[in-house]
Amino acid sequence: MPPETATPIFRSEEEMARLPASERIRYRLVGAQCRYHANDNIADFIADGELEELQGEVEAKMKEVLRSLVIDTESDHNTNDTAKRVAKMFLREVFKGRYEAMPSVTEFPNVSRLNELMIVGPVKVRSACSHHLCPILGKVWIGVLPNEFSNLIGLSKYARICDWVMSRPQIQEEAVIMLADELQERVKPDGLAIVMEADHFCMHWRGVKDDESMMTNSVMRGAFLKDANLRREFLSLLSKKNGG
Repeated sequence: MPPETATPIFRSEEEMARLPASERIRYRLVGAQCRYHANDNIADFIADGELEELQGEVEAKMKEVLRSLVIDTESDHNTNDTAKRVAKMFLREVFKGRYEAMPSVTEFPNVSRLNELMIVGPVKVRSACSHHLCPILGKVWIGVLPNEFSNLIGLSKYARICDWVMSRPQIQEEAVIMLADELQERVKPDGLAIVMEADHFCMHWRGVKDDESMMTNSVMRGAFLKDANLRREFLSLLSKKNGG
């Protein structure tokens, strides 16, 4: 299917107001030639009040999904409010990383000129497979080799950034790259290493139903990519943290 292109017809504010919130947001994205894949953040294109409207839209669509599944949500007390709950869960919780702006992160100058390896983790992360929207539950370890010009951020901010990046539908291979890009831009270290280990419920819950398999992948940047000894030190410390 070819990518959408911006409509050549300029829409007035009055015309825009008559559109559903999802169409208004999509119109801005397409007009700006901005990608909006499942793991993209689109917060800059959502106007005040539109997230509430979008939640209402998703709720209405979800009611139709339940209806098509032949579930009597009117007489079934367990599913009376399921559509409302699911809409709120998608937009405000499990996929909030798409709809909310990057959390505020205070950066401090490296006054002490720290230049030794530091490791943060394990940080618990929760995401969702973009293929089946099944949960991905795992842990992330972050290795940072700062230099005198690096920015330092608080430990809790690593967890906040992880949560923001992971709270959207995606595949694990891309998630760790996006996380590395965000941290690289803010910390500006000489070296950055990320390891993620996760359970994928698209394998546990469906398909092959293998509840033993996990996926582990890594991203190495700068000094971690060039210096085998530094990389070995980082990975050996992770092994000790895991009781290896």
